[in-house]
Parts: sequence; structure tokens; C-alpha cells
Amino acid sequence: MTVRQPRYSKEEFAQRGDALYESEIRSQVEEGNHGKIVAIDIETGSFEVADDILPATDRLFERLPDAQPWIVRIGHRVVHRFGSRSLKKSV
Repeated sequence: MTVRQPRYSKEEFAQRGDALYESEIRSQVEEGNHGKIVAIDIETGSFEVADDILPATDRLFERLPDAQPWIVRIGHRVVHRFGSRSLKKSV
């Protein structure tokens, strides 16, 4: 099994991934893919779209074995949410 090491700080990783998604990728993937995952190589801008994280990143690694993938859920602010939604209190 290949152990991949990050080459960027968490902050730079996020900044590069978000910038690529907003400037180059969103317009290509948003329509018809709401809720799907896009895995973006933050060094090349190459990306793969799939229903889940593993297929998207696996396909990206098949094309670019040394990829540094940033993951985005199309149409959402976060990839995963933990816990439940806030509940309204009865008055």
C-alpha cells in the first residue's frame, strides 16, 4: 500500500482546493451533480466526480498516482456533517 504524504499545510491545502473549485471546476460540475463528490488534485487542477469519496479519489489516483486530493460535495458547504440538525424548541 502506498503511503501518501501531504506536501502542504492544512491552510494552504484548503486555500488551493477551494480556489480551484471556485475558479475553474464548479461551473463544469455543478449542473446535474448536486450531492456528488468531486476530488481535485490541488497541484494540477485535475478532478474526478463520483457518488462517494473513495471512487472519486481512486480514479484520481489511477490517473495521477502522486495527486494531492481536495474533496468537495457539490452544492454543499461541507462533505460530511456530524450530529443532528438543530431542533426547534416548543414554547
